[in-house]
Amino acid sequence: MSALRARCPDCRTLTAVAIGPDYQCHSCGREFTAGLVRVPRAWGAGGETMADAAAIELPYPEAALIEEEALEEQVATQARTLPERPLVLGGCCCSHIGAIRGLAARGGRLAVVWFDAHGDLNTPETSPSGNAWGMPLRMAIDSGAVAAADVALVGARNLDPPEVAYMGEAGIDDDLDRALDRCDRVYVAFDADVLRPGELAVFMPEPDGPTLDEVETLLRDVVSRRPLAGLGLTGLRDDADPAALLRLAAAAGL
Repeated sequence: MSALRARCPDCRTLTAVAIGPDYQCHSCGREFTAGLVRVPRAWGAGGETMADAAAIELPYPEAALIEEEALEEQVATQARTLPERPLVLGGCCCSHIGAIRGLAARGGRLAVVWFDAHGDLNTPETSPSGNAWGMPLRMAIDSGAVAAADVALVGARNLDPPEVAYMGEAGIDDDLDRALDRCDRVYVAFDADVLRPGELAVFMPEPDGPTLDEVETLLRDVVSRRPLAGLGLTGLRDDADPAALLRLAAAAGL
């Protein structure tokens, strides 16, 4: 499916056409603030319900469906087919890698605000599980798509010792001022397990964490400081409430 033409969520025809970062349906006249990119993969063992969550219905034009058989192919295809302002619906957090790579290639300095109860900073050598979904933020940094200095990791509370060590070496923390300071745009990677358990149906809940209301306030703060390049929603179960996801998207300006 072309990154310029998408399926309208209202009339279901392929007539929602990108006009700058927005979409307009030439059949029913609706206008939308982002193109929806579905990435129904979970790169690890037992993540089927997380992958199925990429099929949750959201009222944005469906600009791309990424179903590659290998992670690097997924990343390359996603980076190549991103709409100008994507709303990514995963799958696991590996669906953020292609979004970051594609957005970073468009010029200017890209910040990444990564909301997650986990660090996602492991490597194949340090990962206790071997699941790739515990590595995507480190992959994005090590590939050069985003600098560690331009990353804020918000809400992390279950970190492996090698991740803690790496954060100290790389200077990564939850400081939005530091991460956004020299950047032109921001991509928000939102693993829903950052939320307090019970706020939303997530694949890997962790005790404590912010409420949905608190996260909405944080998202509004982020996009008040830098233009939003895109938003990714991951780490969900397939019974997650679409209304809560729409609240997050609205808080980010979509």
